[in-house]
Formats: sequence, C-alpha cells, structure tokens
Amino acid sequence: MELSLTGMSNQNVDGTDQVVKVLILGSGPAGLSAALYAARAELQPVVLTGIELGGQAALTNVIENYPGFPDGVGGAQLGELFQKQAERFGAKVELDTATEVDLSQRPFRVTTYNGTYQAETLIIATGATPNHLQVPGEVALTGRGVSYCATCDGWFFREKNVVVVGGGDSALEEAIFLTRYAETVTIIHRRDAFRAGAILQKRAFDNPKIKYIWNNVVTGINGQEAVETVRLKNTQTGEETTPSTQGVFIFIGHTPNTGLFKGQVEMDARGYLVVDQLMQTSIPGVFAAGEAADPHFRQVVTSAGMGAAAAIQATRFLEEQGEKVEKPVSI
Repeated sequence: MELSLTGMSNQNVDGTDQVVKVLILGSGPAGLSAALYAARAELQPVVLTGIELGGQAALTNVIENYPGFPDGVGGAQLGELFQKQAERFGAKVELDTATEVDLSQRPFRVTTYNGTYQAETLIIATGATPNHLQVPGEVALTGRGVSYCATCDGWFFREKNVVVVGGGDSALEEAIFLTRYAETVTIIHRRDAFRAGAILQKRAFDNPKIKYIWNNVVTGINGQEAVETVRLKNTQTGEETTPSTQGVFIFIGHTPNTGLFKGQVEMDARGYLVVDQLMQTSIPGVFAAGEAADPHFRQVVTSAGMGAAAAIQATRFLEEQGEKVEKPVSI
C-alpha cells in the first residue's frame, strides 16, 4: 500500500508538543474512515499509521464483501482509496507509531518515535496481530517457510506443497489464494468442521488442489534451512504424524494491539477495548474502533463503520467541551 505522507512534524518550531483536536492511532479501515469523518468536520485529524500501513486489510489479496465493489477490490487498493478520500478533506497521515500514551488528563499525551502529540480527543484503531501456534520451530523458521500472510509470501511457493493451519474465513480465503501458486494446499484443522462461511467452504471443497487433515493440531515445525515437515497430533486418537511440507501458513485468529493502553482503558479478558454503542471507551474523549475493540465481527465494513461512528462521537464530544466544530455535509 502506498501512502502519501505529509511529513508534518509533531512538534512546533519552539519544540513544544503538537496539539491536535483528533489524533487517530492506526491506518486500517477504522482509522482512515475516522479520519474521513473528522476531516469533513474540519477537525484536521492526524493519523499515525503504525507499523502496518493500511492495517490487516492491506494484506488481503481480494476483498469481495465490501459494498460498492461487485467484482471485489484489492485490500491495498481499498486502503489507498480510503486515504485519498480522507486527505481530500484535510486529514494528515503520518508514518509514525505511538510508543507511549498518558490518558490521565486531557489533552491526552501521545509519545511517538518522532516526538509528542497532545490530543483533545483520541481514536484508537490499532487493529490486531495474527496469533502464533507457540510450537517448537515456529519462530526459527518464520520467513523460511512459516508465514502469516499468503498474499505477501504465496509467490515464493510456486509448485510447492504447503499447509494452512486454521478453520475460519481467513484460513480458507488464504488457502484458496495459495492454489494460484502451490502444487497442493493441505488445510489442517483441529476439528472436523470449519467455522468459515458457507460460500468459502464450497469454494475450498470444489478446488481440486486443496486437501484436508481433520482433527489434528500442529505440535512442531521441523527443518534445517527451511521447513521440511510438521508434527501433528490427532485430537481424538493421540496419534502423531510428521507429513512433509515446504510451507506452513498460520491463520488461527488475532490478538488486539492494545498493550499500550493496559491499565488506562477498560479491556475485556482477551485484551479487546471495551466500548459502548457510541464507540466511547471508559475514558471520556477516548474512542476506539475496528479490531482493537471488535472481538465478534472483524470485517472491513464493520471496522469502517466503527471508525465513522468514533469520529462522529469525537466531534460531538468536542462540541460539548465548547470547541468550535464545523458541521459535515451528510452523505
């Protein structure tokens, strides 16, 4: 995903902190949708991209269920469109990452690699990170056959045999994508049925390149210079096997990127930020949207909607605090 970055310093010329009305952490669908709505209210929002430009959606080859694109749209392309639209109304996108936050008082203080912001309102849209199997060999062989992104790495497995671990939408989507390159794709799932949607299941079952290993979990990944085999254990019989493979793609869910806010904002037991129906967190003036606050849906369209709602509420919050806010034109 290409970002047209503003290069704006987050400190004033006298070295003091840059004060902004709306600071948005994260550049995925939630963050950029929030930027669009805040920018249309002439709040001049600043978006800190974080490490993953465009969020998880930018790594998806084709998004087929986002309204308005009947033939599907590339994840990176959709992110670029989000950004251009937000920038058209005055949003500023910064290639920077928050490293520390102080939410004890307003304005909220956010320290980044490049300096410090003071934000009248904060919208957290930091997304989530793919979960790891936590098995021997996984870390050592990451980048040498172990991957968490088929779109990123699929090309390197042309005419090879690979496995996909997982049973949800992401696992099946990525398995289907990998059949463009791989000789065979074997999906390993710990149960005997998938959680993925019916359409994806039909596509997978109809694809002659995809095979299945049911009721098995991965207990290890083996190889010297690259992945050679995976160790499996049958969840019903306890039988252990070591099938050969040249690639292991892991799609077993995500963990919200909310560690930066631990102890300051209310979270659930899994680390997801707790928000009300208006995207307000436990701290007035701090809102959250997207996968950082969504353990249920985790869709591009719902993240975008949450981002829009968070920005609208941030606008109303500033109005209640006596800030002068322009009313955006309804769309």
